[in-house]
Amino acid sequence: MPLNLHLLRMFATVVRSGSFSRAAEALHVSQPAISKGVRDFELQLGCRLLDRAPKGVRPTREGQALMRHAEALFATERAAEEEMRSLRSLEQGSLRIGASTTIASYMIADYLGAFHRAHRNVDLHIVSANTREIADLMLGHEIDIALVEGPVSDDELVAAPWRTDVMELIVGPQHRFVTATAPIDAAALADETLIVREPGSGSRAIVLRALQRHGIEPRRTLQIGSTEAIKQAVTAGLGIAIVSAAATHDQIAQQHLKSIAIRGLSIDRQLWQLRIAGRLDAPAAVAFDQLLNAPQPLGAAAAGYSVFERSGSRLA
Repeated sequence: MPLNLHLLRMFATVVRSGSFSRAAEALHVSQPAISKGVRDFELQLGCRLLDRAPKGVRPTREGQALMRHAEALFATERAAEEEMRSLRSLEQGSLRIGASTTIASYMIADYLGAFHRAHRNVDLHIVSANTREIADLMLGHEIDIALVEGPVSDDELVAAPWRTDVMELIVGPQHRFVTATAPIDAAALADETLIVREPGSGSRAIVLRALQRHGIEPRRTLQIGSTEAIKQAVTAGLGIAIVSAAATHDQIAQQHLKSIAIRGLSIDRQLWQLRIAGRLDAPAAVAFDQLLNAPQPLGAAAAGYSVFERSGSRLA
């Protein structure tokens, strides 16, 4: 028979206070109710828990053994209450953020920094993966915040527009497009090797759909699993790529890459925040959500955070 925790609390209070009357006062019940509760508890367990004497009560051997477990149980209860209270007040806890790789690497540093400065005792865990994987993590309740680059079709998820991202064509410093003095014709892309992300990537889907709408099919494609590796491949002359403009500032400034305008073809993509309909978010997630959707963009970059693809990084 499972232990009756209400009766266990009565018994433990009697042991701690040393009398039925003081236990009744502590629990705000009558002394007869305490006496009956302990007696019923002894009957349920089939043993005597207390030695009763005119000067007070003492636990029996069985009562002492049970009291050790009761103290551990109520200590766990207090710890749970304290943790729930601290989480509600953002005094401690953790926030798990999942983001598509471009967003995680180039777009959320300001938000992470602002949140960390405001709530230094909340640990941040960042997961970087492609759009489909982030959606699956959200569905599995493994992350609290989900930001993705591509559309997601799932009845259990609500997708809300977050930001608009500009995609740009990049080539290496020796590529023939570098000498162009005006935007190139979109048809010229058909003669190139287009470097793309892996299936499941939001940016891959958006780029290929945009090219298809213009009747453009590259001569061949080369698949690489990260934007950083794609930029290195483009620099080395392995092909061209269409990536987020947010990912290329440094390399273009250093002339390792060149951004090329395309006549009649521009690719702007909507970035999305995913939610589970009806889920009650923890206070940390609510606070971070308010930063993400503030009317004015953040200006100060975050210091000292890192992103692990498909694994958590911790900022304490």
